[in-house]
Amino acid sequence: MTFDANADRLREIYDAQLRTHVPTNLPPGAAIEQDGPLQRWTGFGRGGHLTYRDLGGLEGAELDELIARQVRIFTERGEQVEWKTHGHDRPADLTDRLLAHGFQPEDPETVVIGPVAPLAAAPPRDIPGVRLRETTERADLEGIARMEEEVWGAGTRGHLVEMLAGEIEATPEEILIVVAEADGRIVSAAWTRYVPGTEFAGLWGGATLAEYRGRGIYKALVEHRARRAAERGFSLLQVDASADSRPILERIGLIPVTTTTPYVFEPRG
Repeated sequence: MTFDANADRLREIYDAQLRTHVPTNLPPGAAIEQDGPLQRWTGFGRGGHLTYRDLGGLEGAELDELIARQVRIFTERGEQVEWKTHGHDRPADLTDRLLAHGFQPEDPETVVIGPVAPLAAAPPRDIPGVRLRETTERADLEGIARMEEEVWGAGTRGHLVEMLAGEIEATPEEILIVVAEADGRIVSAAWTRYVPGTEFAGLWGGATLAEYRGRGIYKALVEHRARRAAERGFSLLQVDASADSRPILERIGLIPVTTTTPYVFEPRG
């Protein structure tokens, strides 16, 4: 995969600002522990997460021990854990070592980044029969989860309500949730995670019911969140884009800078 000439600089900013960021306030029951170069996140919705800027030159037996330690910890917890890899991570055999320890890859995504200002300047879209509104209500979070399960399959988004509710409770100033309504129900939803101390507003969600696609709802949600990000002084948008959303985001000015693939370990029994 090739990237735009600006991608190298944006990727450096992404690595420096986002991959090392630690929230100031955590949801109830959540914790972040440092384990060598890794940050080990627990209590954030379903299972744990492992993040890092880089692996500090670890390779060979030392890297194997770091991976094995995470396997032991989450086996004892009885929880799955996601190791978020990136296409520019080193060493080159990292994913082979994850596979050898029982991690399995999920669908790859592309990290796309772009300036807030052009999207914030776009006039609000008028989509007949559809309105956007911001919310923090639990009933809406449950409606979002029902919509997402209709898109992705039953049982796939059961953790979403508690995850978003926990973030709203812990850091209401760092999250914005927007729903698109039509015909009396939520047909699409998306949220922004503002990252304090960085230039970034991260865009998440964006699933849309099949019968409402192709009307510009996804773009409208991106532009709405860009306007809110500009109001709060953020200059860059970041998305982990699926194969479906990446072309849309590129057309409206975001640049692919790297790929990201979750590797998930699921304790047996």
